Amino acid sequence: MGAYNPYENVISVIRDAAGKLGLAESDYIATMYPERELKVSFPVRMDDGSIKMFEGYRVQHSSSRGPCKGGIRFHPNIDENEVKALAAWMTFKCAVVGLPYGGAKGAVKVDPSALSHAELERMTRRYTAMIAPLLGPERDIPAPDINTNAEIMAWIMDTYSMLKGYAVPGVVTGKPIDIGGSLGRQEATGRGIAVTAEEILKKMNIPLAKIKVAIQGMGNVGGISAKLLHEMGASVIAVSDISGGIYKESGLDIPEILRYLAVKGKLLKNYEAGGVTHISNEELLVIATDVLIPAALDNQINENNAAKIQAKIIIEAANGPTTVQADEILNERGIIVVPDILANAGGVIVSYFEWVQNIQSLMWDEDEINKTLTRIMCKAIETVYKTSVEKKVTLRTSAYMIALQKLVTAKKTRGIFP
Repeated sequence: MGAYNPYENVISVIRDAAGKLGLAESDYIATMYPERELKVSFPVRMDDGSIKMFEGYRVQHSSSRGPCKGGIRFHPNIDENEVKALAAWMTFKCAVVGLPYGGAKGAVKVDPSALSHAELERMTRRYTAMIAPLLGPERDIPAPDINTNAEIMAWIMDTYSMLKGYAVPGVVTGKPIDIGGSLGRQEATGRGIAVTAEEILKKMNIPLAKIKVAIQGMGNVGGISAKLLHEMGASVIAVSDISGGIYKESGLDIPEILRYLAVKGKLLKNYEAGGVTHISNEELLVIATDVLIPAALDNQINENNAAKIQAKIIIEAANGPTTVQADEILNERGIIVVPDILANAGGVIVSYFEWVQNIQSLMWDEDEINKTLTRIMCKAIETVYKTSVEKKVTLRTSAYMIALQKLVTAKKTRGIFP
């Protein structure tokens, strides 16, 4: 077996959904190829005066349903196939929840922790200048992703605005509130995960207060998911970060853990509390729990560990955490997988609200944002669940069938230029 290629994973899921919809290849062939792929190399002056070269990407998968939308991640192990897969997942994510967007993704091959704050800013601005011809509120709108945050979005927005000669807040989402960011944006993905958990458990007549949850990844998404599920009465029994995980059968003290992790440089491997045992990230995935939430990187649940998973429900907070082979094993074992393109769509939904506020120069209040986010998520979950029951397919196949049908319709309606 060759190396894992996330883009091949995407193609295989698209083909499967297309087959179940009875589509001819000519109907959906455009969804298997990104519209644009830009690879850039650029110099950055380091603090010691030396010059270092960096490599970056921006991939636009589809603009059939509107401007391209997708995050930017800074990671030392990123490659073209991963960026292409992430861009495609964004296209399907926006379609399944009904947003007027296509998908894109950007990345720089870098370990940001190895850069000073000033070096990180210079690198971000230089990368922005290199991909600027593709960007714009009506073209392609980045957002934060792994190792990027609101501050980095502010630098991107400022760099793009300087090139244009006027402020363009709508060029990115996930910005600080002071320069046009939206209330509720930071919590949006985690809030969407909590809404998904609640809705799926309702379908199965399981009260949220009776369940055990394990969460891999305690970054923005995993941390907020843990906080909200804990507040809703669920027992979060295991969480992990890059350094490893912690487990307590009777439930962890999530507010205390979040306060601990909020201190810069603190990692879970050094966290100590009564009754807490330390486990590895691999052990967390196969722990006895009702709900498993992978909220870290892709390719975490694969053919090597899928047979050992004990969770009844997997809610994908990360992008692409489950491989095609693992999906088959989990399906055979009757484990329900709520796919990433549905479960973690909360972030892009509130990014859409932020963009709408920017282009209309409006400000919504947080209550309205959270209510509208919940309504859109619940409607999408209902549709995906209903289709999965009617067509006797997994939730992932159902989500892809719904999204693919919308993409094919958009392409057909628009026609092919020229």
